[in-house]
Amino acid sequence: MNTIGIIPARLHSTRFPKKILHPIEGKPMVAHVYEQAKKSKSLNDVIVAIDSKETAEALKKLKIKYVMTSNDHVSGTDRVQEAVSKQDVEIVVNIQADEPSIDPNLIDILVAEFENENIEMATIAGRKIDAKSFCDPNTVKVLLDRDRFAVNFRRYPIESEAGGYYHHMGIYAYRKAMLEKFISLEPSENEIKFKLEQYRALDNKIPIKVVLTEKVNKGIDVMDDLKETLKK
Repeated sequence: MNTIGIIPARLHSTRFPKKILHPIEGKPMVAHVYEQAKKSKSLNDVIVAIDSKETAEALKKLKIKYVMTSNDHVSGTDRVQEAVSKQDVEIVVNIQADEPSIDPNLIDILVAEFENENIEMATIAGRKIDAKSFCDPNTVKVLLDRDRFAVNFRRYPIESEAGGYYHHMGIYAYRKAMLEKFISLEPSENEIKFKLEQYRALDNKIPIKVVLTEKVNKGIDVMDDLKETLKK
């Protein structure tokens, strides 16, 4: 399978301004993500999809492969689709730019799901979720059916579902045709209500296969997340 990893890297984030360029051990956060993704055995290429000259200058210095995309995109998925629109690939992996310690093995096990020709879209979740993450609205929780397909995603836990949550991680893979279909759909009612793009798939009857893992990579949403990551 010809597989490409795209790291959508919007410069201006609300909760942590310019976090993708925030230095970690002398390199921008997004550079660490890129280096980790390059270690994946299943990716034929890795590209950072950017929206600013400032990011371009930072990546040029490190000889990191990037493509300039529109600064009008409303989501990272839109940016990913633009980046691969002219690429001859089968599988596209959307890798978050704020997970500097992402395990490349997670990318490999996610891509492996597509050996099943019926899988069109997949993501990853941790088997365990700690009390802090359980209550944190920035940590998305996912409910699964018996075949490991997503049933619901939650920011805020619901008491009747409490025993069934897994720690969702913001990495997705799609067949290119499914990514194009996803982008063509209007944002769904639940997507807008819960501010979770995953609902666009669920509300349009697009199954999302979920790979379960023991290891969880948590994204850097705010500065405190980065401080906690650096302690480990």
